Amino acid sequence: MSTETKDGWAGVVKGRPQVGAFAERTRRTRISDIEAFTDMTGDRNPLHYDRALAEKSVFGKLIVQGGVTSGILNALVAEDLPGPGTVFLEVAWKFVKAVGVDEEITGRVEVKEVRPDKPICKIETSVRDGQGELCLTGTATVFTVPLQGA
Repeated sequence: MSTETKDGWAGVVKGRPQVGAFAERTRRTRISDIEAFTDMTGDRNPLHYDRALAEKSVFGKLIVQGGVTSGILNALVAEDLPGPGTVFLEVAWKFVKAVGVDEEITGRVEVKEVRPDKPICKIETSVRDGQGELCLTGTATVFTVPLQGA
């Protein structure tokens, strides 16, 4: 009987990531992000559309939906780390600061655990604004589908 562990990362485009590896992306939010997210979800919260109302709110500004804020993390895991074929299995995110329209945000993912038998990683996630203030923090478990030969 063999006790050898199967390499679950065979065929994964970018290969098995290392614990401690990280990736970052930066982008500027736009009013068109709000509109696109509304088209997808139907979220027409006045805090995203009514500038006068939003400026009088606790946020003091027009804000993007949480899905727009966290969306940069989708791009990071699917394009950068672990890379193409990666999808979220579980997320535990805390939104700690609202992101406004026309604000620069930087998303970051860092690999904390890697399973050798399956292409699954646990990652630490964050999104910061242009001043470096934390807007989203948490963890996620991701699965990377082998795409070579698909």
